Amino acid sequence: MLRTFLAISLTLFASAARAETDIIEVTSEGGIQAWVVEEPSIPFIALEIRFRGGTSLDLPGKRGATNLMMGLLEEGSGDMNAQEFQAAREALAASYRFGSHDDTISVSAQFLTETQDAAIDLLRQAIIAPRFDQDALDRVRAQVLANIASEEKRPNSIASSTFYSAAFEDHPYGTDSNGTVETVNALTQEDMFDAHARALTHDRLYVSVVGDITAAEVGPMLDELLGDLPANGPKLPADIAFGLDGGTTVVDYATPQAVAFFGHAGMKRDDPDFFAAYVLNNVLGSGGFESRLMNEVREKRGLTYGIGTYLVPKFHAELLLGSVASSNTTIAEAIAVTKEVWADTAANGITQEELDRAKTYLTGEYPLRFDGNSEIAKIMVGMQMIDLSPDYVLNRNDYIEAVTLEDVNRVAAELLQPDALHFVVVGQPVGLN
Repeated sequence: MLRTFLAISLTLFASAARAETDIIEVTSEGGIQAWVVEEPSIPFIALEIRFRGGTSLDLPGKRGATNLMMGLLEEGSGDMNAQEFQAAREALAASYRFGSHDDTISVSAQFLTETQDAAIDLLRQAIIAPRFDQDALDRVRAQVLANIASEEKRPNSIASSTFYSAAFEDHPYGTDSNGTVETVNALTQEDMFDAHARALTHDRLYVSVVGDITAAEVGPMLDELLGDLPANGPKLPADIAFGLDGGTTVVDYATPQAVAFFGHAGMKRDDPDFFAAYVLNNVLGSGGFESRLMNEVREKRGLTYGIGTYLVPKFHAELLLGSVASSNTTIAEAIAVTKEVWADTAANGITQEELDRAKTYLTGEYPLRFDGNSEIAKIMVGMQMIDLSPDYVLNRNDYIEAVTLEDVNRVAAELLQPDALHFVVVGQPVGLN
């Protein structure tokens, strides 16, 4: 075990409090690595598990298999059908959540210390021995199909799916991880077992544990829980460059308010300039009412209720994205103003006052994220997945403070590409074609 002692300043329920937190790096006898925080004050344990790969591992013609498979893990396993499994979980007062995403699948569990052994046994059953009963498969399939139908009618979903499809085409990022009506309807029990074997493997496993448990106890618990998973998974998808040029795509859709989803290529999370880009994005569009885009598009001109931007460093591609909604008669102006702000920030950078304000916000809000065992566990497993060290928790605000005005303005000139911005507009906009 390697102990890294971290002092994390936590702010809970608007009251400042300081806590001494030890992140302990553990490797089990079976080779499972985990980060552990021992917190015995409450008889409760939070467990976060991630597997790299996610829905991007779907086989050709099987889009939606991983998503459907994850939705079935709590629908019967071992010798229990779905109802029996749910009854056993409720009797333990345990919570299990299974999620699927482009690059990862997630397993989140919370349980009481006194029911730890039984809760882990039940979770193991779901992870290692799912049944994929036909009745459960049909029921969850119907839920997925209902979700697909709903998303096909939502302007925001239409805009983002159109954008990603054009930007990434045949790469998994270019298609909906839920799948299509055709692919989901064609999925079988055999497909579920195959997706399970592909997605849950030792070589792409990340774990964090927080709560009333010792580091010495974590290793045996994880070997029991995850030791029987396959050793290796299939090849991950290739990296892909953002494939859209600047311009506008209009999707004709009868709605009184048009929605625009926009962006261009972004920056890798491990780029030395990432923190400068992070600060820049706060000033540009992620800083709420303090951001330039909100000020220009909403406050000064009243063209929208909200506009925002966000850095999206996926595992195989990097993007800088944004979204805005406005009436069909004003969306063209909202887009024009967005382009103007983008171009001005690229050409002239930001001010010292804006930099100082962004730093104050970004360093002040960070401790608020550590507001419970589950939240800390999620942060820790996320850090592992992007190869951060435990001392990042201590140093993160120092990285923000170290960003200079020269850094931000140099990155603004390099990162922001007003001519490369592509807007997908869903609605019946006036003045756009």
